[in-house]
Amino acid sequence: MGKRPTSHDVARLAGVSQSTVSLVFTGRSGISAATRERVLQAAAEINYRPNLAARSMRTRRTGRLAVVIPLAGLNFVPILEGAFTTAREAGYAVEVFSLPQENEEHAREINALLDSDEYEGVLSFSPAPVPRDSAEGPATPFLALSEFDAEMHATGAFSDAQPVVEMMEHLVELGHRRFLHIAGPSDYPSAVARRDAYLATVDRLGLESLGVVGGLWSGITAKECVLALPDDTPPLAIIAANDVIAAGAVRGSVQRGWSVPGDVSVTGWDDAVLSAHFIPSLTTVFQDRHRLGAYSMRRLVAAVRGEEAPERETNLQQVIWRESVAPPLPR
Repeated sequence: MGKRPTSHDVARLAGVSQSTVSLVFTGRSGISAATRERVLQAAAEINYRPNLAARSMRTRRTGRLAVVIPLAGLNFVPILEGAFTTAREAGYAVEVFSLPQENEEHAREINALLDSDEYEGVLSFSPAPVPRDSAEGPATPFLALSEFDAEMHATGAFSDAQPVVEMMEHLVELGHRRFLHIAGPSDYPSAVARRDAYLATVDRLGLESLGVVGGLWSGITAKECVLALPDDTPPLAIIAANDVIAAGAVRGSVQRGWSVPGDVSVTGWDDAVLSAHFIPSLTTVFQDRHRLGAYSMRRLVAAVRGEEAPERETNLQQVIWRESVAPPLPR
């Protein structure tokens, strides 16, 4: 087993003093952004990790951050991967804590973390009770985001429905005039936003709408909605609220003997793993959860270090155009 890299090795590779390396990894001010980046790149190159126990004894800084999330079924892995990578590159270890199902218990759990003196900062990806003020010394930085609600339904960047408008406008350019929206549940802000964007676009462009149907994240329900359409429905463009619904819409269309695309164009949302492998491959919306996690952790690190908050990330969603949309066949 090779020798574990040290701060001396980082300093030598980065061309700085060991004290500068120490200042970077303890989050002290007075280090330029260029120097900090050079040190972090050198550390990453040789896989250096600071000794958190030694740092804690010297500086009373633990080098540890906490992330709290309610476990409500959301695929949080890409977001946490982005947050962990960013924290590691900044010299921090991260621990994840799940909040109890009872909302009234959230404040108690968060206050326990803040009072433990084990963490330099605490990050919540959903709204959380404001912790009580500490009577002793500066409070541990606590950052509660508004990207998700207490049930982990998207309420922030991922509830932006502008991609619906982009997809519909392109479908109109391809020649589609008749549309159908198969919606998600009305208790999801993102589903409501996609429905409202659909209706507003239909009205603005003077399109023919066969309505808003569905209301469940269900491929079976979507298939049944398509099977219930009149025989003379095509050509049609279906705006599905997510990829599972879109898959059901494709299934129902094929079962009716309608070609996808051609008779029916279908769009989804989420860029699920299998959406690129459907026949036809599915036009959908990719959400950059990794980048959201990284940005959120950069905000917490900046708060811990007393630095200016990073510039807000934009364009976290992107339409992925695939085979499931095309100009309608002449009839």
